[in-house]
Amino acid sequence: MLKNRFKNILIALDGSINPTRGMNEAISLARQCQGSITGIYVLPAFPSEPTISLSYRQYLVRVSEKFMLHAKTAAARHGIEFEQKIVTSNDIVNAISAFAKSDRSDVIVTGARGQSSPKSTFLGSVSNGILNSCRIPVLVVR
Repeated sequence: MLKNRFKNILIALDGSINPTRGMNEAISLARQCQGSITGIYVLPAFPSEPTISLSYRQYLVRVSEKFMLHAKTAAARHGIEFEQKIVTSNDIVNAISAFAKSDRSDVIVTGARGQSSPKSTFLGSVSNGILNSCRIPVLVVR
């Protein structure tokens, strides 16, 4: 039953420890279902003002690519196909939800807490937002 259910697994990554644990769970799920994993990393969309340096933006892109390479390597060690997607948005929840819908993901795997702003502690986390905005199954890893 599970084997045919979750072929296209989306994992929300941000470089922190809980999404890394989530990657381990996504690999396990992909192995059981003979599925593939798509990792999504959402970069902040900065306004095009001179106060935000281009080098800082390039630094963030390099960090996200390095983390995605680590995730791809972890998946490859277990024979799992991994595709990366780096998007830019100030609305992380909407970016992940929209991508999951357009990619026809069967399940979203996310960490219980990641690297979000202090504001999210009071207004709700990304994982909670994904749980409330998606109609597909969501696995929250703690």
